[in-house]
Amino acid sequence: MKNLILILLFGATAACTTQAHDSATPPVKDGAPPVVALQPGATVSEIKRLIGTPTCTDNAQCRSLPVGALACGGPQEYLPYSTAKTDEKALLALAERSKTERQAEIQRTGEMSICIHRPDPGAVCAANTCQLGSGSPAT
Repeated sequence: MKNLILILLFGATAACTTQAHDSATPPVKDGAPPVVALQPGATVSEIKRLIGTPTCTDNAQCRSLPVGALACGGPQEYLPYSTAKTDEKALLALAERSKTERQAEIQRTGEMSICIHRPDPGAVCAANTCQLGSGSPAT
């Protein structure tokens, strides 16, 4: 009887194996067109490089930037930046690109996630550096 149970368990686990795939290449959703893979996080790295250290002298110079996208909608994260130090037009264009890239990746891979609402925390000037706030965004 024990041998029969072991054989059945072995057979069941063997039937559940999956085909190996390259972990560097995410799975592609059926019917999705092939896409040239982008370097993961390249746009976000460029955003962070452009922001640098977001120095400020008052709250009016600080903003929060939505970056990336979640499968259920909304940004992956917010980053604080300083209008006194950063090329805001270039930064907003990069943020839009990060959103578009993530949305394409989500569509291509069929990624799913829990639906959570991440409100914009805004940004404040503290110790001469823009930092994420905890309430409504700065205007």
